[in-house]
Amino acid sequence: MSLKETIDRDLKESLKSGAKDRLNAIRSIRAALLEKEVSIRVAGKAVLTDEQEIEVLVSLAKKRRDAIEQFTAGNRPDLAETEQSELKVIEEYLPEPVSDDEIERVIKEIVAKTGASSMKDIGRVMGESMKALKGKADGNKVQQIVKSLLSA
Repeated sequence: MSLKETIDRDLKESLKSGAKDRLNAIRSIRAALLEKEVSIRVAGKAVLTDEQEIEVLVSLAKKRRDAIEQFTAGNRPDLAETEQSELKVIEEYLPEPVSDDEIERVIKEIVAKTGASSMKDIGRVMGESMKALKGKADGNKVQQIVKSLLSA
């Protein structure tokens, strides 16, 4: 079952169960996916690849994390809580995140492959790392590990 079909099914279930927060989160996911489809549409019809769907979900999750941070800093725990509940729903559709050890292993392989040896090479290593770990790891965590490996 494709992600879009899963989301449509979950939308119907949320409507029937009356889970308002979950329904709002699923609607926002669905809207973002449709918006992405329209933006890539050529000659009338477009179908998102799995990679493009993951990109949309990662983007939505990042926006929610940023909003949580902002609302918490602005002393608005009620809004932060709403964003947190939506983030949990979005994360259900994302692939399982990889462990820090797995991230480090992938980055070490990339460092060896690219021959990176200092912080000057951080851009090249980050680019390759984010491609390899797309949707599976947080960019800030990847950056932190890359910096620690290149500065050692």
